[in-house]
Amino acid sequence: MSMSAESRIKTLQVGCAGPVTRLDKYVAQTFPQFSRSYIQRLIEQGHILVNERKAKASQRLSSRDSITVELPAAASLPAPEAIPLTIAYEDEDILVIDKPAGLTVHPAPGHPNHTLVNAILAHCSNIVITDDSSRPGIVHRLDKETSGLMVVAKNDIARRYLIDQFKSHAVTKGYLVLVIGKLFPHEGRIEAPVGRDPHNRKRMAVVEGGREAITRYRVREYLGDHSFLEVSPETGRTHQIRVHLSAIGYPVAGDAVYGGSSPHIGRQFIHAYRLGFYLPTSGTYQQFTCPLPRDLEEALESLAESAGEVA
Repeated sequence: MSMSAESRIKTLQVGCAGPVTRLDKYVAQTFPQFSRSYIQRLIEQGHILVNERKAKASQRLSSRDSITVELPAAASLPAPEAIPLTIAYEDEDILVIDKPAGLTVHPAPGHPNHTLVNAILAHCSNIVITDDSSRPGIVHRLDKETSGLMVVAKNDIARRYLIDQFKSHAVTKGYLVLVIGKLFPHEGRIEAPVGRDPHNRKRMAVVEGGREAITRYRVREYLGDHSFLEVSPETGRTHQIRVHLSAIGYPVAGDAVYGGSSPHIGRQFIHAYRLGFYLPTSGTYQQFTCPLPRDLEEALESLAESAGEVA
């Protein structure tokens, strides 16, 4: 939904039917595309008035009350775009999407469209709007050049249910990663705090005082002077896999930002192939997987051929 300046102010007349209810609940039911927390924020900021007076979210309404709702310009959603999506799973609460490499997750300054969010809005026009209207349904992210599975919430109950699982580390994530160098030991755990690189604000780094970050890895195969890994991050810091592997001397192949330039691949070799969590609809645990995209398969084939020739 994208509103013009003329249509952003709505007046609601509370009807006499039904039980007495709270202001925030009433408005959230009237505008189901907005999360209740977002409605509460609007009330607190004075964008929602009762009888032309500022009110509290908990205020009880009567049949005589008139509610004025002003939706700020920031509540306007990005424009829907018919960008093809590979949907691994969908129900009334969520979408599980196999995101292609090269697709940014949400709009940002300088990049207002052609994102996953634009594609999601074309597929599901009634998705929930939260405090940040540029990220409807987004509960986690993948880097632009990382491919693989993401879960998207269609409504506020599902959004909060999923966010709680990410916070409690109940979500299981698996990535297929190619690094430069023969990584030993065969299995390991990297624990090092990650924060903004003090020498380059566009990068992240292992820094004292950074946020706790833990990454587990297992070598699947050695391919010449490369290692093909399965990586399971226990935390979800920005660029965590890339930073941790670079910090121990094995940068991700194709990742020029963190020292992994490679002639075998034109983008960072990271693919989110496995994602598991409890479904908001049923509460049952479900795990999803997706195959490597063709460009990454070709990189492995090229390396295998090179290793065979050397042998």
